[in-house]
Amino acid sequence: MKLQFTKMQGLGNDFVVFDAINQAVELSEEQIRFLADRRFGVGCDQILLVEPPRDENTDFYYRIFNADGSEVEQCGNGARCFARFVRDKGLTEKDVIDVGTLKGPIRLFLKDDQVIVNMGAPILEPEQIPFRATRTSSTYSLQVEKQLIPISAVSMGNPHAVILVDNVSMAPVDTLGPLIETHERFPEKVNVGFMAIRNPREADLRVWERGVGETLACGTGACAAVVAGRLRGLLDEQVKVHLPGGDLVVSWKGGSEPVWMAGPATRVFEGVIEL
Repeated sequence: MKLQFTKMQGLGNDFVVFDAINQAVELSEEQIRFLADRRFGVGCDQILLVEPPRDENTDFYYRIFNADGSEVEQCGNGARCFARFVRDKGLTEKDVIDVGTLKGPIRLFLKDDQVIVNMGAPILEPEQIPFRATRTSSTYSLQVEKQLIPISAVSMGNPHAVILVDNVSMAPVDTLGPLIETHERFPEKVNVGFMAIRNPREADLRVWERGVGETLACGTGACAAVVAGRLRGLLDEQVKVHLPGGDLVVSWKGGSEPVWMAGPATRVFEGVIEL
């Protein structure tokens, strides 16, 4: 089976994207892991599939697979790359694109070299994140080995734990990240963000992504971090989030209002691979 693909990146968070409208794409977990392998395959953080819409209210359907082969609900950087891909490939001429995902519809806006994403309202109820807790709170104490760690738990269509640190360069991302990712209180595992606040309008962030490891950028992670900072009264309505791969601008008015994310998306190269 030969498949055409496009390699794309959003702030260094990289993807192998397949047009599953004009070619038949059925990938096993083993094939996904091979594609994502940076030594033996193409190399990427995640695989994205562009599929036909599943209802009359959307233009496309969007599927996301982590490097370990698991399918996940949402990816903010991937959503921006998705929008750029369907425009570059001539699959749509729209500047506003409605896309179905595993967790529901999202709306993408193309403006010059930026893609703006309506990520929907954050989910804070523990059972919907999902996170095991008896009540909804802006912070929780998480027992990790012999230490209690204050976290915020937020879903942006996928689960996130956000930890405040003094300096992201010194944060224990590689050690604490995998311990929290697989913590028993997160039954579907969790993405782990380490955030340092510079001022109410700027924050630094590193993210350990479930099923992937640390990435250069995480769009849903940036959104979850801003929500967590806003709930703690530490951040303004609009925040520039500095990630290792570059900057995202995230806005949230609070309550049931949607979170907005803006950033770039770039095509790297195209190819054909035989599986």
